[in-house]
Formats: sequence, C-alpha cells, structure tokens
Amino acid sequence: MTFIDFNEIVSDAWKAYDDSRPIVLIEDISAKVSTNHVYRITLKDGFSVVAKLSYFGLYDHFVEDHAIINAMANNLPEPFENFLARSLFKGKELFVHRYKTELIDAWVVFYRPVKILNKLPRKLNNEQIVRLGKQTARFHEACLTIKNSLPDSSKTMMVDIEGLEKILETDEGRFQYRMHLDFIKEQCALFKQNYRALEANTLEDIPVFVDWNIGNFSVTDNLQLFSRWDYDWFRVSSRIMDFYFFSRVVSEAGDQTIFSYNIDVLMQDRFLMYLQAYHKRNPLTEREILFLKECYRFFLLNYVVKYGTYFFHEIFATRLQKETLEVHLPSIEKKFNPSILLKALNL
Repeated sequence: MTFIDFNEIVSDAWKAYDDSRPIVLIEDISAKVSTNHVYRITLKDGFSVVAKLSYFGLYDHFVEDHAIINAMANNLPEPFENFLARSLFKGKELFVHRYKTELIDAWVVFYRPVKILNKLPRKLNNEQIVRLGKQTARFHEACLTIKNSLPDSSKTMMVDIEGLEKILETDEGRFQYRMHLDFIKEQCALFKQNYRALEANTLEDIPVFVDWNIGNFSVTDNLQLFSRWDYDWFRVSSRIMDFYFFSRVVSEAGDQTIFSYNIDVLMQDRFLMYLQAYHKRNPLTEREILFLKECYRFFLLNYVVKYGTYFFHEIFATRLQKETLEVHLPSIEKKFNPSILLKALNL
C-alpha cells in the first residue's frame, strides 16, 4: 500500500492559508471508525485550530456543504448561535485547500475549536428521551427559520441514488457488488418509486446532519444542545433524514462500540416516546412518517453501500455492507410498520 503523509497535506494547507504563523504540533484526533481525518493544530503563537481532511465524495459538494454550515453557524438564532464550529475565511471566501496528485484528491478545511460540555449517556432514561425530543424539535425549527438565508445545495436524494445506479453500470461497480448487483438495483428502483409516490420532493427541506451519534455533539446538564463538530453526512433534505439516528440514540441497546444499522430501533417504544415529545413541539405529518421508511433505505444505500468503503475503515465497512445487503435492506418491507408510529402520534 502506498503511504500518504496526511500531516504533510495539512501542513501544506496551513501554509497556503497563513505561512506567517508556523505550526509546532499536529495531533490526529480522528474518530477511529472513519477514514476521514481530523487534526488539532497548535501554532507557534499559542493559538490552535482544527483541520478536517476528506477524500471521499466530490470536492464541489465538500465546499458547498461547508459554505452552508458556516452560514448556519452565523445565522442560527439563540440558543443555537454557538452550536456549530465556524470555518476559517481567507479574505472574503471560505478557505478550502485542495491537494490533488495521481494517488489522492484530498480537501482540507479549518475550524475554530468548539467548546464541549457533556456527552449523552450511553443509555437514556425516559426523562432524557423526552428532553432530547423537545430539544431536537426546537433545533429543527431554528434550521427552518434560516433555510432561505443559506447558500443553495445541489445534492438531492434522487441524484445520490442515481449516482449509485451509475456506479453499478461500471466495470468496477459490477465487480465490487457482483454478489448483490441485481438486489441493489431493485432497492434503488424501489426507493425512486416510493419517493415519487409520496411526492417527497415537495416536503420541506432544511439543513440536516444525519449522523447524530452521541460522539458527534455535546449537551448541557439539562440536555440542551450545546455544540456539534462532525459534519461528514451533512445535507439539505427532509428533517426525517435525522430521525433514524435519533432512534438509535434513544434505543434500548443504547450507544455500542460494536454497532449495526438495524431497523428495529424505529419500532421501539422508546423511539415512540421520543417522537411524541418531538411532535408536541414541532408537529410531524402522516406523509413524513411514511417517508421515514425511505429515508432509512436511502441511508443504507447511500452511506453504507455506496460510500461505506470510503467512509468506514475496512474492518467496519466489510461487515456493515454485508449486514446491510443480507439483513437490513431485505427486512424493510417486513419490519417497518408505519401504523405503530402514526397511532402514537394520533395521525
């Protein structure tokens, strides 16, 4: 395997940003499950910044996403005005450094460090579930209020699924997915069919972060959202895209080191309790609840099947993709029962 010096890429990026402030230390603070790289940079003048390096997806989407996130960081009303990390600008533009060789096309963006308070407990009690439901409902309200002031986003769910379909038609795709090629095509077609039937393109879009793993954000003592620092799966889409991970956060199993992406958490009483608290503050619609099934399918197809080998370390990606293709996707039609959710919300 060819060695790539990511520290050198980060160092080059900082020199391009401001070579008058030399680096004295670069520390890798990345999450070990991901192939993305995050670094804490200590400068000679005593200040520090955080660098995010990525090389999966598209460069244009990376720049677009961070422009939107940075606008959110500046525009979100209280109590979320300091919830997101702000990226560094050079002059009037967001600074993104592109490092492109025959071996790698990588992009680096710098953040101001965010303050971190408490992480959620591995398993929430009933009171904490209700508080989280109210708080995330309030956050989605805030995101909706500022959506028209944000830069445009070109990513859509249909474009992403069609991108996966194109990969399946390439020699590389046919080889990589050879054992499940027809099944993946069927799942893509089913998503597109149901998306159109639900007229999901008419649902309100807001900024969503999708991955609400408890290691990605911190809260106050009374569970108010305080800070967030992971933006790998950010997009502008239906708020329902966030709900699968909320169901995992409040699940009976709680946060686990060895994890999977099963559908069962969407049917648990603890998720119903979360939904009821959310719905009381920020009402959901029947169509949104029905769309939850397709958001789950999209998550599996796009983030696990399509990007899994790029995002997860190999030891995780192989297992997660196998489980997704052999267990989780086949279970959707059998296990997802929207009537349970609709009844809980009196819809």
